[in-house]
Amino acid sequence: MSATRTARTVRTLLAAGLVAGLTATALAAPAVAATAAPSAPAASAKPSHALTQQALDAVVAEGVPGAVAQARDGKDRWTGTAGERNGNDRFRVGSITKTFTATVLLQLQAEGRLDLDDPVEKWLPGVVRGHGHDGREITVRQLLNHTSGIYGYTEDPGFQEKVFGPGFLEHRYDTWTPEQLVAIAMTHEPDFAPGTSWNYSNTNFVLAGMVIEKVTGRPYGKAVENRIIKPLKLRATSVPGAKSRMPQPHSPAYSKLTLDGTGPVHDVSDLNPSLAGAAGEMISDANDLQTFYRALLKGRLLPKAEMKEMTDTVATPLDGGSTRYGLALTQTKLSCGKEVWGHSGGIHGSTSHAVVTRDGAHSLAANLNADWTGDTQPLLEAEFCGTAPKQ
Repeated sequence: MSATRTARTVRTLLAAGLVAGLTATALAAPAVAATAAPSAPAASAKPSHALTQQALDAVVAEGVPGAVAQARDGKDRWTGTAGERNGNDRFRVGSITKTFTATVLLQLQAEGRLDLDDPVEKWLPGVVRGHGHDGREITVRQLLNHTSGIYGYTEDPGFQEKVFGPGFLEHRYDTWTPEQLVAIAMTHEPDFAPGTSWNYSNTNFVLAGMVIEKVTGRPYGKAVENRIIKPLKLRATSVPGAKSRMPQPHSPAYSKLTLDGTGPVHDVSDLNPSLAGAAGEMISDANDLQTFYRALLKGRLLPKAEMKEMTDTVATPLDGGSTRYGLALTQTKLSCGKEVWGHSGGIHGSTSHAVVTRDGAHSLAANLNADWTGDTQPLLEAEFCGTAPKQ
């Protein structure tokens, strides 16, 4: 969710959208980097996942301290690791949080408690105002598909300096309220008029979380817990709020806390994730993320009408146009023509990606414990297309 990530590439941004806003690296997607010659697949890797293991080894050869991935294909389950990682590691998922947030709002619509075409002003009167922003002209739906034009607070230079750069070490335990984050965005001009273009903005999902709280009378995290985490028995998944410590088991998360990826490496495992809120604060593991996205795409969490709305996508500049964006759900066309649905996410020291085929049968979730190098896209190409990582 960081500014740094934003600079890195829009793919992670997308997913990292959350992270892009969070740390220089957090909200942006890491750029695809040329990889060193991969090491031989781990002996434990099944033949059908050998190339995915090679892709994991390749990102570690690039400089990522550790990588973990899990895949399910029918009844087949596979876990791969490289470097300093464990297969059951928990990690901060960054912008993947956005899909959980959007799912709750779609559930509330299905229950008749709100309409995604309601203006934001209806639920948050006076909140989206200033420097050309007007909540009367922006719908809840436009928050979820990033067509609102609202400025992303993680792009604010002062916020970036304090949260993504060296200032993080002094401010890592600061608590940010949603109102404070939105207020930062309101000091800037909108990116464009509502509905006229597309741009990833973490502010959209901070507002989405505020809408959930206004409708339900409880913090958005409670809705996520009661409506998704508990029903799906996602035991490694949590909404930490202002808690800074990572639950066990987990491996360290590393960052250089610079926009250009230079400088010493810092352990950034401890941080107060309120800087991301409903846009990217959640913690999970590869197993739970697959369970969530598989259940979502199979229609276990939303009625058909709401699922259709969630998968109604708009064009984006991501990956040269091969990625379209629904309601916090990305549709990515891989090099072999296959399509996968999911989201990516970035936050300090953590780059994640979770996707599944439209029928919910074949899924992959992965995490890299670094934010200045590495790319998850080769893992997708290896797992779903059988494409070997670049030498």
